[in-house]
Amino acid sequence: MLDVPTAAANGIEIAYETFGDPSNPPLLLVMGLGAQMVAWDEGFCALLVARGHHVIRFDNRDVGGSTWWDTPGLDVGAAALNALAGDTREVPYLLTDLAADAAGLLDHLGIERAHVVGASMGGMIAQALAIEHPNRVRTLTSIMSTTGEAGVGEPDPEILGILLAERPTEREAAIETMIATTRAISYAPHFDEERTRQLAELSYDRGDNPMGVGRQLLAILASPPRHEGLARLDLPALVVHGRADRLVTFSGGQRTAELIAGADFLAIDDMAHDLPKVHWVRIADAIAALTSRAA
Repeated sequence: MLDVPTAAANGIEIAYETFGDPSNPPLLLVMGLGAQMVAWDEGFCALLVARGHHVIRFDNRDVGGSTWWDTPGLDVGAAALNALAGDTREVPYLLTDLAADAAGLLDHLGIERAHVVGASMGGMIAQALAIEHPNRVRTLTSIMSTTGEAGVGEPDPEILGILLAERPTEREAAIETMIATTRAISYAPHFDEERTRQLAELSYDRGDNPMGVGRQLLAILASPPRHEGLARLDLPALVVHGRADRLVTFSGGQRTAELIAGADFLAIDDMAHDLPKVHWVRIADAIAALTSRAA
């Protein structure tokens, strides 16, 4: 049992943590594929708190301390191929469900509207939340994410192969695999092996769920593209993307910024599919500038 609060939301339990003064404007952090809320480093959260936010981070369904699904007999590889062909009958949930989880967490916390920041799959969830629950999102920040359209933000096949490789369940092997995967998708000069190892150990010990990663991937593959909804958004928005990203390639960020009217676009040359410490202040400042304008 993790020593964090949980919320009954959208029919499941969601583990979450908060930082800062609850009277300050709420800012919801949404993490990506297979990643737990601890991937939002406490140091980065502290920067957002220092800029006047009440910060909330949480585990998406199927990772960490939130509800795990039980899908005996599910062949993720076959279900993924079927989903790409339009048959989503085996897919347990979609990005719209993950967005509804986030809205349910806001309900639990008594928050009517929040600034929402999502990274990678978390950016997709944040986009879906803004499209489907527009009254809950004050500003949208989409980091290293994409629109779901074919031909946009598509991964380098080598990187995708690393991501899709079978993950071991034994502790040390699982941790080494997490480190190797993170190294592969990161910008090499900024890769911090010690910090990555600490996060991998913490994530494994909080609750490693390889099948959950597969089910979340199915949610991405089976969900419809968001380009039409993004083009209808009327809210302050920021898109952040690294030019060296090989997992969600740079065109994903470009297209997202193009679709959202008036969106700011922060392109970072020396960033890949990661949030290196060297860029925390720059990104936190960009988020704070966005939320200040909304205020």
